[in-house]
Formats: sequence, structure tokens, C-alpha cells
Amino acid sequence: METKVKQREQWRNKREYILAAVGNVVGLGNVWRFPYLCYKNGGGVFLLPYCFFAVLCGVPLFLLETVIGQYTQESAITCWTKLCPLAQGTGYSIMIIQLYGRFYSIILAWALLYLIYCFRDPLPWATCNHPWNTDNCVDLTSANWTAIHSGNLTANRTSGNPPKSSVSLFWERGVLSMSGGIEEVGAVQWELLLCLLACWVACYFCVWKGVRSTGKVAYFTAVFPYLTLAILLIRGLTLTGAWEGVVYYLYPDPSRLGDLQVWMDACSQVLFSYGVASGTIITLGSYNKFSNNCYKDSLWLCVLNSGTSFVSGFAVFSVLGFMAQKQGIPINMVVESGPGLVFVAFPQAVAMMPLPQLWAACFFLMLILLGLDTLSILTLTFLVQIPLTTEGGVYMFQLIDYYGAGGACILFVSLVQCVAVGWAFGAEQVCNAVEEMTGQRPCLLFKLSWRYFTPLICLVCFIYFFVDYQPLTSSNGYVYPNWAYCLGWAIALSSVLAIPIWAVGKICLLEGTLRQRLLVLWHP
Repeated sequence: METKVKQREQWRNKREYILAAVGNVVGLGNVWRFPYLCYKNGGGVFLLPYCFFAVLCGVPLFLLETVIGQYTQESAITCWTKLCPLAQGTGYSIMIIQLYGRFYSIILAWALLYLIYCFRDPLPWATCNHPWNTDNCVDLTSANWTAIHSGNLTANRTSGNPPKSSVSLFWERGVLSMSGGIEEVGAVQWELLLCLLACWVACYFCVWKGVRSTGKVAYFTAVFPYLTLAILLIRGLTLTGAWEGVVYYLYPDPSRLGDLQVWMDACSQVLFSYGVASGTIITLGSYNKFSNNCYKDSLWLCVLNSGTSFVSGFAVFSVLGFMAQKQGIPINMVVESGPGLVFVAFPQAVAMMPLPQLWAACFFLMLILLGLDTLSILTLTFLVQIPLTTEGGVYMFQLIDYYGAGGACILFVSLVQCVAVGWAFGAEQVCNAVEEMTGQRPCLLFKLSWRYFTPLICLVCFIYFFVDYQPLTSSNGYVYPNWAYCLGWAIALSSVLAIPIWAVGKICLLEGTLRQRLLVLWHP
């Protein structure tokens, strides 16, 4: 009896693939993480290591994963049977990383809640007459606002009850209802839970008919954020003080290049924003026609990704320059933490502008669409994310972000991918596959990167992560309990150990000498 093999779905047209790929690679990492890391690491000097890792890691890995998907026409798990069966655990490791990556949907819930509040006049984070505010609250219209940020108001600072902005209080108490730590889980925030549910319902309807519905949705979710970004960029550059922010963004501080952490941040940002080692690029590529020019597509998508990050920097730093002038403080003192750049600094900035509701709504709608487009290709899971909506949820999110979907896991998977494809399958064979599919042969740099440059860089950065390991601490100085650090390491190792465990299992199940088993599993 013959069994029919179900033919893999394909994109209706090339445009749908490009838009879906744009939606995947252009996300929160471009408009939030990249500007923050520039801000943290001295402005323009961050661009040099970023470009270095983009050329030698980001672009080669992006092209490699696209080629894997299109050439094998398989998913991120099954494709390894055609490349290097010994590395099939890489697919399961990718699935684990994806599981942790789904927790980023809580950012969409935060953004949706902010978007709902945008339609109030005045904006709820601009004043102190709300239940979540405390006695030491200072609103944006207060005469003490500038004095607080310039350091002239010290009365309450020394008394142990320092003044706090209405924007920070809205974020910490109004939205998050932050508890004292991860051990204090607290109650579920029902407004936040409903927003999370709404985001996952939207994700479901983006993918419920498979690749065809994903391609159609991408027409809106991939294009509209660029329109919004252009509007915010123009508005930001017309603000007073914007030029000072742009100068800070572009002017390099060469002394920071001696700090290895700057290079580590650049490497992690490239891998994070390019979406490598997540299985998504392989999956999207597998729906292409075999003859699609994935070589040219990958290069343009990488240029678009980095270009979006670069342009987003202008939009963000122009706003930071405006805020610095309004508050009378240096630009490097405007923002304290990563999430604060999105949920504290920008809401604070739009509250100081004319028509604040309009600019706030544009910004948070852009964030939602960027995140939605990235998450829409993932399997929907909702129940496991409910704890993130509790009073201690933000501490759980930071733990998962730091250990589960962090740089070390992605670096290890990228390293294994390069070894499996560049050495076992063969970099020369990959070049032949690209030429067979596209009629073009990749330049020598890609072949060298797949075999030498990219795996070496990933290995060095992976080792440095453990050598210079710093335990996670919250932005407010909170130190996690020991059991939380143990949980964090268990999360990190769960994706890393999947690869060697699978390899050892495959070796044990085969017959023959160890050398014979390895030879069978090393080649497809």
C-alpha cells in the first residue's frame, strides 16, 4: 500500500516570504535593544563592534539558515537528518529556546496596556493624582521636576524617601504592581492578563491557516511599523535638543573599545536581532520554492535589519536629547535600565510634547505590531505565561530573559550549526547548494566564515560568558535568592544539554565500533 507524502506548503508569492521574513528579523531588538545598548556603551563607538559581528557572524549565519531551510525543505528539527544526523539535537535545542522566547509576549501585553491608557487626557503617567502614586511622586508639570533631575533638590534624598517621577511610578506600580522580589509572587494583575490573552488571540489568527495566512498578515504587520517609525523619526528630529542626542549617538568614544563587555553586547545584539539559532529563519526558508534566490534575499534582509536598527537610533536619541534639555541633565543620565527606555523614557518624552496621546499611540502600536510579527510564527502557549502577569512577574521575566533566551544559548547553537554544516556537511557543499538553487555562488568570505570565523567567534564569546559571568541583579538593586540562580542555570543548560544528550543517545542506539557509529552519524 502506497503512502502519499504530504507536499510542504509554499509561499503564494515571493513578496509574502520577504514580508514575513522582515516581520521576523525586524522587531523589538531593533527599536528597543539596539538603541539601549548604544546608549549603555558610549553611543557611536558601539557601531564598530556591531558591524564587525554583523559581517562575520550575523550575515553568514542568516544565509546559512535560509539555505538549510530552502535546500532541505524541512523544519528546524528534521532538516538535520539531511545534513548531519549527529547534530539533530540542535533542532530540539532550538525548540527549547523558542519556548523561552515566547515569554517575550509579555512585552506586547505591557505595550497594549499602555496603548489603552493613551486615550486618556491627561495621560495617566503625566500626573500624580492616581491610586498607584505615592507621597514622594513628582509629576512632569511640577516646578521641582527639573530640580530633581539636575540634583538641586536633596531634602528627600537624604531622608531615605527620594522623590520619584510619575512616569516611573506608573510603570512600577500602575502597570507591574511590582512586589519586593521573585519570592513574592503576589496576585494576578487582571488588566495585564486580559491584554496578554488579547495578544495571543491575535497571534492565533495570524497563523491559524498556516503559511498562507501568515503571508497575508505580514502585508500589514511588516509595513505599518516602518510608516510609524518614519513618523516618529521626523517628529523626534524636529524637537528641541534633538541634535545633541544625535551627536551623542554618532560621536564615538574610542576608549570604550577596550572594554570586552562592549564587544559581548554587540555580538549578542547581532545574533538576537538577526533571529539566528531560533529555527524561524530555517522554517520560513523551507516554504520557499527550491529555485528561489535565497542568496540575494538574505543579503538584502540583513541590510534592512541593520539599517532599521541604525535609523531607530536616530529616532530614540533625538527624543533622549529632547528629554535631556528639558530636564537640564546630561544625556547619559536620562535612562537607567533597558525596559525603562521603552516604558519610562519614551512615555515621559511624549508627555512633554504637544498632542501626547497621538505620539504615544503611534509608538506603542508600532511596538505591538513588531512583537506580534515576530511571535506569530510560534506555537501558541498561554497558560505558562500567566505567572508573568503577577506582581512578581517582572522578576521572572528578567530571569528567563537573562538565562533562557540569552546570548550563551544562542552562541552555543550557532557554534554547533557551523560545525555541523560547515564541517560535517561541508562548506563547499553548501556553496554548491546555493549555486544549484540560485545560479550564484557565495563569495569566499561566507565559506571562510562558516568554517572558521563564525564558529571561532562564537566559541570565544561562549567561553567568555562563563569566565566573566555576573549574577543577575534587578535595575533597582534587588539581588535574587540562591534558588532563583539555580533555576536560571537549569533554564540555560536545558537548551545547551539537549544537543550532546541527543548525540550520545544516537551513538548508543547504533551498532558497530565507536568510529563506525560516528562516521554514520557525521554524514547524511
